[in-house]
Amino acid sequence: MAAGGEQQQAHRPGTYKQKNKQHKHGKHRTKGEIGRENKGRVAVMALTKKQRRETRKMDRRNKANQLRRNKKDLVLTEKRKLGSRDGPPHLVAVIALHAEVDAGAVTKILRGEGVGGVVHEDQGVTGAKDSFGLVLPRFKQRFIFYRPDTADLHALLDVAKIADSLVFVLESTEGWDSYGEYCLSCFFAQGLPSHALVCQGVADLAVKKRSESRRVLSRLVESHFPDARLFPVDSEQDATLLLRHLSAQKQRRLGFRSRRSHLLAQRATYIPNTSQNGGGGPATGLGTLCVSGYIRGSPLQVNRLVHITGHGDFQLSQIDAPADPLPIVTAAPRLVKPVRDVEMMDGGDGDVRVLMKADPEKRESLQAEAEVDPMDGEQTWPTEAELEEAEEARKKRRVMKVPKGTSDYQATWIIDNAEQEEDDDDVDSCDDDDGMMEDEMDGDNESQDAGSECASEGDDDDEKEEEEEEEEISSTGCTGADQKYDEGLDEAEEGEGLRRYREARANEMFPDEVDTPLDVPAKTRFQKYRGLKSFRSSPWDPLENLPPDYSRIYQFQNFERMRRRILADATSEEEGAMEGWYVTLHIVDVPPSVMESFQTGKPLVLVSLLPHEQKMSVMHMLVRQHPSNTEPVKTKEDLVFQCGFRRFRASAIFSQHTSADKHKMERFLRPGAPTVMSVYAPITFPTAGVLVFKQRDNGMQDLVATGTLLSCDPQRVVLKRIVLSGHPFKINRRSAVVRYMFFNRDDILWFKPVELRTKWGRRGHIKEALGTHGHMKCVFDNQLRSQDTVLMNLYKRVYPHWTYDPYVPAPLPWVKREPPPALCDIDME
Repeated sequence: MAAGGEQQQAHRPGTYKQKNKQHKHGKHRTKGEIGRENKGRVAVMALTKKQRRETRKMDRRNKANQLRRNKKDLVLTEKRKLGSRDGPPHLVAVIALHAEVDAGAVTKILRGEGVGGVVHEDQGVTGAKDSFGLVLPRFKQRFIFYRPDTADLHALLDVAKIADSLVFVLESTEGWDSYGEYCLSCFFAQGLPSHALVCQGVADLAVKKRSESRRVLSRLVESHFPDARLFPVDSEQDATLLLRHLSAQKQRRLGFRSRRSHLLAQRATYIPNTSQNGGGGPATGLGTLCVSGYIRGSPLQVNRLVHITGHGDFQLSQIDAPADPLPIVTAAPRLVKPVRDVEMMDGGDGDVRVLMKADPEKRESLQAEAEVDPMDGEQTWPTEAELEEAEEARKKRRVMKVPKGTSDYQATWIIDNAEQEEDDDDVDSCDDDDGMMEDEMDGDNESQDAGSECASEGDDDDEKEEEEEEEEISSTGCTGADQKYDEGLDEAEEGEGLRRYREARANEMFPDEVDTPLDVPAKTRFQKYRGLKSFRSSPWDPLENLPPDYSRIYQFQNFERMRRRILADATSEEEGAMEGWYVTLHIVDVPPSVMESFQTGKPLVLVSLLPHEQKMSVMHMLVRQHPSNTEPVKTKEDLVFQCGFRRFRASAIFSQHTSADKHKMERFLRPGAPTVMSVYAPITFPTAGVLVFKQRDNGMQDLVATGTLLSCDPQRVVLKRIVLSGHPFKINRRSAVVRYMFFNRDDILWFKPVELRTKWGRRGHIKEALGTHGHMKCVFDNQLRSQDTVLMNLYKRVYPHWTYDPYVPAPLPWVKREPPPALCDIDME
C-alpha cells in the first residue's frame, strides 16, 4: 500500500483509443441523454428550425382564414350584386316540364299589380313570347323573365346555360312527363343553375286530396331535387314569396360560364355591308350585327373573339354604352345615382357613348386551322438506284381483267380489288372486321369464303329479295290492328336497327375477332397492323406516321399548365366592359341567318372566347351512355355534340378510359362503362359539360351519352385491336399444330415474331410452318386443351375523321321512342 493513504490515479485513455458503437436498443434517445451528450452546447440550427416550424404553422392558419374570408366576401358580393343596381338583372327562365301545364299562367301572375313591381313589357327579349322586365322597388331587385319554346330543345339548353335561375312548372299530380324527364337529363348533364319548383292547381283540389297531392308530389321531387322547395303559385301573394326566394337563394357557380363573359341579346339590329366602290349595294352577303344586353360572368374585352351559339365565331369592332333601360327607381322617376364606374351606363341625356374600339394589331384572329405548306416536308433528290427501280416498275406491265373493248387509257383508271382493299382506311361501309363478324353471325353465308372482308353483292341482293318476300307474306296475312301497326313502321330503319344489333352482339360475344381472308394474303390485308409484346409496357411513338389532318391542328406543349394560366388570367381581369353593364356590341362579318334566327324568337347567346379557343385540335370527352338510349352507337358515327357553349357535329372514335400511355379503341359505346370520345373540334378549356346526341333520318335527335370535357391532347394514342383465331389440329405435350389462322406459308413466316395466346390463358409462339396450306407448329408454356382457341393480337393506331361542322340543324319535336319489340325476339342461331 502507498504510504500516507494516497489514492491511486485512474488511467486516462489517449486520443487513439478505439471507441466501439453502442448497441442500438431500438428506442429513441431521451432529452436527458441528448443533453449529457451535448454537454451544454446549444444547436443553433435545431432551435431555428423549431421556431421556423411554429411560424409556418401560424402563417398557414392565417392564410387559410384570409382565403376563407375572401371567398365568403366574394360570394356575398356576387349574391348582392345580382339583380341590384350595380349588377345585371336577375335572368329567370320559366320552363314547363309537363304538356298539360301552362308556363304562361305563371308569368301572368308574376306581372300582376298585386306583386308590387313595375313591369317593363318592352325591356324583355325582342321577338320572344312572354318576355318582360320586372323591377321591385321594395326588394331593390330587378328581374328579366324569359319563357323559351319548350318544343325547341336547343333553345332550352341555350337559355339554361346563361340563366341565373330556372323556374320549373310541374303538374299537380304527375310532376313531369317523359319529355320533362328528357329535358331534366340534359340540364343536369350540362350544369344546372339555381332553380325553383312551381306547381299550379293545388288550391283547386278538394281539401282531402290537397294534402295527398302535395305528399305525392314532394316524394316525386325528392328523387331529382333533394333540397328543393315546392312553391304553389295560384295567387299574387304566392308570386311574391317566389320572387323573394329567387332574390335570396344561393347561386350555383358554373365554371364554364363564370370564367367567360356571356350575354343574352335583348335587342339586335343588322346592317348589311356595302361595296367599297360607291355602288351602295351588298358586296359580300355579310353585315354588322349590333346586339344589346347585360354583360354577365366576367369583364368583356373588345379584342377578344365572341362565339354565337349555333352560328360560329366572330370579331368585335366596338362596344357602346347606351342608357340602362331597366333602372331601379324607388320613388318618383329621377336619375339613378352613379355608383363607381356605372356612370358610363347611366347617362341621363340618353346619348350612346363609345366605351372602346378594337385595335387591329391586338385583335385576335379568326384563323382556326394551321397553315399547311406542302414544301415543308423533307425534299431529297432520288438516287440512281431509285430511278432505275422506278423505270423498271413503269415498264412492268400489270395484268388485269377488263371488259371487252376497253382501251389502255381506260384500263389505267380501273381499280383492282386488291388495291382497293390495300387502300382501305376504315372509311368504307364494309369495315375490315365488323363486316366479317356480321357475315359470321348471319348464318346464311356459311360458305368457304365467309372470312372475306365483305359479302358479295349478289348475296346481299338475294337476302333483300328473301326479306321482301317474307314481308309481303306477313303483310298479306294480317289485318286490323296489325295492319295499322305496320303502317307506322319504317322498314329501312327496322333493317338498319337489326344490322346494328347483330354487329353489337357479335362484338360482345367475340370481341375484336376477325377472319383471315382467303383471296388476299394476310400480310397484305393487315399490313398496317403490328404485334405488341405487352400492351401496357411496349413502346409506341405518338409522332409516328401522323395523318395529314394533324398538320392543320394546334398543340400545346403542356395543356394543363396553359389551362391554369389562362383561367387565372381570366379570373383576375379588370379591363374592358365590366359585369352588369348594359352595352351594345358591334359584331362584324355576320351572315344574315343570325338575324333571321333571332327574329323568329330563338335566343341569341353570345360568349367571349378565351385565348386559343377558336383553334382546332383533338378534344377528348369522358362520357357515359345515357340510360334512355337502347340502340348501339358505333365508333366514327356522325354525332351532335354540345360542349360548353359550343354545338357542332363531328365523328368521334371511342376508347377506354385508363391511365396508361396507350388506350384500346372501342367499336361501340359500352353501357355502364366510362368511354373517351375523341374528335377534331375547337379548343375548349375544362371544365365544361358534354351532351352527345344522335340524329335520326327523320330529323329527331336522341340523347345517347353525357359527360364532361377531359383534355386536349393530339398525342393520345388510341389503338385498334384485331384478333386472328386458329384451331389446334394436333396437340402434343408442349407443342401443337394450328390451322385456320393463315392459309399460306408466307403469312406464317411474316407473323412469326408475334406472340400467341389462347382463351384459356396459355402463351406461346410460332415455331415453323408445315406445308403450304397454312398449318403451323406452335410451342406453348403448357399443354393445350382440345376445346381451346389460339389467338393473335394485332394493333394499329386510329384517328378521328375530320367531319367537324359548326352548323347543326334544329331538332324536330321530341317523341318518346320505345325499343322495337322485334329486336328482343331475334334468334341469333
